[in-house]
This record gives sequence, C-alpha cells and structure tokens, in this order.
Amino acid sequence: MLELHGITAGYGAFTALWDVGLTVSAGEAVAVVGPNGAGKTTLLRAISGLIAPRAGRVTFEGVELAGHPAYDIVAHGVAHVPEGRRLFPQLTVADNLKMGAYLPAARAHYHESLERVYTLFPVLAERQVQRAGSLSGGEQQMLALGRALMSRPKLILLDEPSMGLAPVMVLRLFDLIRRVREEGYTILVVEQNVRQVLKIVDRAYLLEVGRVKMEGRAADLAGQDFVRKAYVGL
Repeated sequence: MLELHGITAGYGAFTALWDVGLTVSAGEAVAVVGPNGAGKTTLLRAISGLIAPRAGRVTFEGVELAGHPAYDIVAHGVAHVPEGRRLFPQLTVADNLKMGAYLPAARAHYHESLERVYTLFPVLAERQVQRAGSLSGGEQQMLALGRALMSRPKLILLDEPSMGLAPVMVLRLFDLIRRVREEGYTILVVEQNVRQVLKIVDRAYLLEVGRVKMEGRAADLAGQDFVRKAYVGL
C-alpha cells in the first residue's frame, strides 16, 4: 500500500533522514521506533506532505505522492495525527470532528463517520459540546484520532500518540489503537514507548540518526538483545 524508496529529507541545511526505505501493506500495523532526534517525525511529515523530500519516492497504492500538497495526500486516503495533537482548543469536540470531514468525499459520509467515531470513543459523544482545550490529555488524543478517522482514511499516521500521557492512560491509548486497527484500518505509528508499541504492531523499523538500523517482525525485534537493552529497558 505505502512504499518509500530512498527518502532523504530535512529542514534548511539540516538533513534528518538519509536514504530511508519502508513499506506498509494494507491491513498492517507498522511501528517506527528510535530515540529522540532519530528523524521519526520528519518521516511522517515527508509522507503526509508537510515537508517535501529532497530525494526519493513516496508511493501510495501505486500513486507517487512526493511533492504533492498535504490536502491532496489526505484526499488519497492518508490521515496524519500529528505530535502534540494540534486540535482547535477553542472549538467544541463536535466541531473538531467536523473539521476532519472537510473533503467533499468525507462530507458525504459525515453522519456515518461520526457515529463510528462515537462508538469507538464514547467519551467524545459525552463531551461533544465541550471545548477541546478543556479535555484531559488522553481525551484530546482520542479526539485527534477521531478527527483523522472522519476523513475516512485508508492509512493512519500516528506521531508519538502516548507523549505526555499518564502511565494508566498510555495503556488505555494503546488498547484503543488496537481497536482501531481491528476496525480494518492500516496504521503507521511513530512511538518512543517501544515496549508497548511492539505489542500492537506486526512489524517495526528501528531508526537511528536518520537511517534505518534494523527492521523485522515486532516479536523478533522485541527479542533482540540490543533492542531490549537500549529501548525496552530489560
């Protein structure tokens, strides 16, 4: 479904990614893990069109996306849940969800999508008239994910979804991501919580200093001594 070939990207004179390759098949959940500054967020931004790669190809269902504007990539079925959630804090929960369905194709299925989101995240239905900025961190992350689902995506990009959440909420969040995956969505997640994310994905890539250092089945990576000592804390 998604294929990256030789992606090099960065900001100004700084290069954050060097010749990165990655694939995600339909129905898969894939993680990109690694330390701070490894280039994980840059990778998702290059896929979703927030930055243009300096070199390489990004293809989604056979269509070349590199260099396309972000709104066009959303229209192809790629939804990005950014680091820090990026909600509209003064708008209500319901209005934030409505913003996720701004594309004509999504507007045509607005009520169906809204019902699906409220079924997945009942707390959002309870808080639909509440301002997004007044929600807890965990509720805001649910809203950010729900807003992405409103665009009826084929692929969801999740950037550090557990960042800033209390430990008990982190466990709940990963359970919610598992439920979203069970709904049939394809997921590419960037995450520093290596121990938890490797429990919910099929495969993973280890990114270090802008390059893929290791890749494989999640269970295989979790069992590698190097990964266990450096990232899982065992």
